[in-house]
Amino acid sequence: MVCAAIFAIPPLLRGTAGVISICSSFLRPKYAALCYCTVNGKMKSRRKSDHLERTANDFRQEVISKAKVCGITSESETVKRLRLAVTEKEFTFKAGQWVDFFIPGVSVVGGFSICSSPSLLEQKGELELAVQRTTHPPAHWVHTQCALNSEVALRVGGNFFFDPHPADTPVDLVLIAGGVGINPLFSILLHVTDLHRKREKEGTGYQIGMTHLLYSAKNTDDLLFRKHILGLTNAFPGKITCSFHVTQQNSEICENLQPYIKQGRISGKDLEEYISKKTLWYICGPPPMIESISKLLENLGVAQKSIFFEKWW
Repeated sequence: MVCAAIFAIPPLLRGTAGVISICSSFLRPKYAALCYCTVNGKMKSRRKSDHLERTANDFRQEVISKAKVCGITSESETVKRLRLAVTEKEFTFKAGQWVDFFIPGVSVVGGFSICSSPSLLEQKGELELAVQRTTHPPAHWVHTQCALNSEVALRVGGNFFFDPHPADTPVDLVLIAGGVGINPLFSILLHVTDLHRKREKEGTGYQIGMTHLLYSAKNTDDLLFRKHILGLTNAFPGKITCSFHVTQQNSEICENLQPYIKQGRISGKDLEEYISKKTLWYICGPPPMIESISKLLENLGVAQKSIFFEKWW
């Protein structure tokens, strides 16, 4: 590997032939594979503190690439957005996946979902991460030491993604996010807009149906990418919709957000209007939210094969 002499690769990432052979079906799945585990139709949360432990059985690419920080912005008071220029030309990802995040001098490997579209990597050789401030060493480094031109290494992984092929059957999507769980779903949403643009411009490519985003956070300040999301709903009327759900809003809601705001958690009533046989449900957020939403969908008669989820901790 290009970075082997510079970045210490933990044992769990060495000799991944077994992982790749197990996940060989990843090469051309229609949409995605369920993350974590389901037993008799029930999810079980596996609380492990280390990213590498939690994802040891997930797909990982062989390519580990150097990357340089080329942009840093504050997405909120507690979330920094990084733009990274990737060195390795063979480095690719699918909308919804994450990266192992290797930092020189930091022994703990981070795991952060990519929040940009694959087209940004294809066109500019760049990707973006939105990292919440915590005491976890990789996140702490992002918020206290990371600077322009800082060098890291990245490796793509994850079984949670949306990557349809042109001949696949059109589907509707419902994206359900909680907190910073918006990251992989924002990547999917951006990929959806790329699919729409390709159809409009060239008349070719996958024909995506409706996409609905339901995004829950404590308050409107914690709704990451909210301006961009509203811009997409305006750019693709009748194709992309969104609703923002706030659970602890104490301040006045700005006028342009008011039509999209609902007070309280996402409920079964919010979900039932989107139910159809051609709908796929993508959920990302804290484990209790995942379990609650999955139970609501089960009670509404949604088939388990139509539900895909990613847990963050």
